[in-house]
Amino acid sequence: MSQKPVALSVYDQPHRFEPLLPALQLDELREATRRVFEKSSELRAASSPEARDALREIVRSMNSYYSNRIEGQGTHPANIERALRHDFSNRPDVARGQRVALAYIEAEQDLEQRVSTEAQALDSRFLRQAHASLYSRLSPEDRRTDDGRVIVPGELRQHDVTVGRHRPPAWQSIPLFLQRMDAVYGRLTGVDAAIYTIAAAHHRMAWTHPFEDGNGRAVRLQTHCALFPLSAGLWSVDRGLARQRERYYELLDGADGARQGDLDGRGNLSQKMLWEWCRYFVELCEDQVAFMATMLDLPKLRDRLRAFVLVQRATTGLAEYREEAILPLQTVAAVGSVSRGDFIRMTGLEERTARKVISRLLVDGLLASDGHRAELRIAFPLASLGILLPNLYPEASTAPTD
Repeated sequence: MSQKPVALSVYDQPHRFEPLLPALQLDELREATRRVFEKSSELRAASSPEARDALREIVRSMNSYYSNRIEGQGTHPANIERALRHDFSNRPDVARGQRVALAYIEAEQDLEQRVSTEAQALDSRFLRQAHASLYSRLSPEDRRTDDGRVIVPGELRQHDVTVGRHRPPAWQSIPLFLQRMDAVYGRLTGVDAAIYTIAAAHHRMAWTHPFEDGNGRAVRLQTHCALFPLSAGLWSVDRGLARQRERYYELLDGADGARQGDLDGRGNLSQKMLWEWCRYFVELCEDQVAFMATMLDLPKLRDRLRAFVLVQRATTGLAEYREEAILPLQTVAAVGSVSRGDFIRMTGLEERTARKVISRLLVDGLLASDGHRAELRIAFPLASLGILLPNLYPEASTAPTD
């Protein structure tokens, strides 16, 4: 970010960033939106509730990783997993990245509890809550920018800035721009306009650049929460945005553009390019929910559980990875948690041997339990993802270099 004056017009009135919503060719966006809603509904019914809960935790960690990566920063998934256990690196730079990742995960959990509708999440007050929820979890030193400024959680910026070629609104006028967005996005109701409204809000909130720093992370947290009533946290647009980072920035930049003649809407900014951004975003949502449906497809998941047990047996030589463990694991994934006694009976093994199998699966994270006598449920440890959830989070299968 540079604070040097540039020869660009000053945005100080909300009409300067109209249109706030696409107004033409809406049928294509609406049809794709309906498909996303249908596929999301099917996904929320797939597999067992415990399998969906386990996947949701993977997605939350993944969101933290990918949001950082979009910002050009990186914290390896293994280090994020360590941070969740409050095990931080001795290297200050790695430990700081871990703390930021952990704060992002905790902020996402916190914010999900505060949202009930898409329109509520799109309110600018929620955006400020998102920024505050993230940065209030970090020490002043961890909130310090590269040029020495300390980010104040939830506080609107107090000076003018330039971001690349874009000069966001004058800082004194930010409340006016936020009020205008609230008046438009706060009217969101129904299904058809939901995703393209969230997409448009994502762009215009980022375009306004309301905070000193941390705008991208705050806007993505807001977007995640606006999609949460639909996604239930089982799929994430962040994954798609990060994997197409250059395209993401290219379309955001395009939607910054001025109106291109009389056929490009009536606002100051381009109607055509806003529509292109919204179409990209809706299609990305459809791609992500369809991909996640393949991850929770029960027949395929059963096959992958079988493969994982056999591969573990062959590569580790651990006797506890037995074929007799496959059926109860498949049952837990498909139906839900079971008692230890039922798991043992499903193996058909002698009790002492079966308990050793359970202990190994708990240690390795393929099973989870809330206590020594509590029921067993499926889990997806990072080491298993390459087989159990292939291509979901491929970075988790790489060795950390830090």
